[in-house]
Amino acid sequence: MDKLKQETADLTQKNIARIGELFPNVITEMKDGDGNPKKGINFELLKQELSGNVVDGEESYDFTWVGKKASIVEANTPIRKTLRPCIEESKNWETTENLYIEGDNLDVLKLLQESYLNSVKMIYIDPPYNTGNDFIYKDKFMMDKDEYAEQLGMYDEVGNRLFQNKETEGRFHSDWCSMMYSRLKLARSLLTEDGVIFISIDDNEVQDLRKICDEIFGESNFITQLIWLNKEGGGSSDSKLFRIK
Repeated sequence: MDKLKQETADLTQKNIARIGELFPNVITEMKDGDGNPKKGINFELLKQELSGNVVDGEESYDFTWVGKKASIVEANTPIRKTLRPCIEESKNWETTENLYIEGDNLDVLKLLQESYLNSVKMIYIDPPYNTGNDFIYKDKFMMDKDEYAEQLGMYDEVGNRLFQNKETEGRFHSDWCSMMYSRLKLARSLLTEDGVIFISIDDNEVQDLRKICDEIFGESNFITQLIWLNKEGGGSSDSKLFRIK
């Protein structure tokens, strides 16, 4: 027997979707009373769209999202953990100059701050591209697929999709930006004065990544962005961003 719907439709979200069809630039991200991400309206921007004159109000050039301040706090919060040597799994323990560290990368970056502050010449990272198909870091900014489906209501109990195309669009940009911001903030302090960081990314988040890196590393320290074909004979490509400290 088919299940009956237990509640009516969320008219607020339907109205937001209708407004977004007319003015996609006013759609923003926020959190509800339980801290779950949801879509909302930038009313100041909507007011401007509906006015023939410049609407009074303070303006500033910045890049922000829901959770940005929390990501800064997260990067600065100390942890009570340590690195545990695995001598039995190592080779030439006494003489090797190489380290292979397994662990949550946020925790590891914090643990390396004292020993490797301003000491790393080059960093290369290949983070999740936020496509909806990649693996997710399980910290306070990201959710695994089951939690994501449950909290955002990707499907309700009778199988109706509540947020259109969310699985194909990936997670909310805010969660991805928070995840990247805290880690890049910690990575920067490890670089030497002439150190460089290389980052692989694709079109899903390349623009947000550029803005985050401009803020953390400085816009003038951007070197270049290279596009490379990652599938022979196909049209899929990735970007590699290069920055100095």
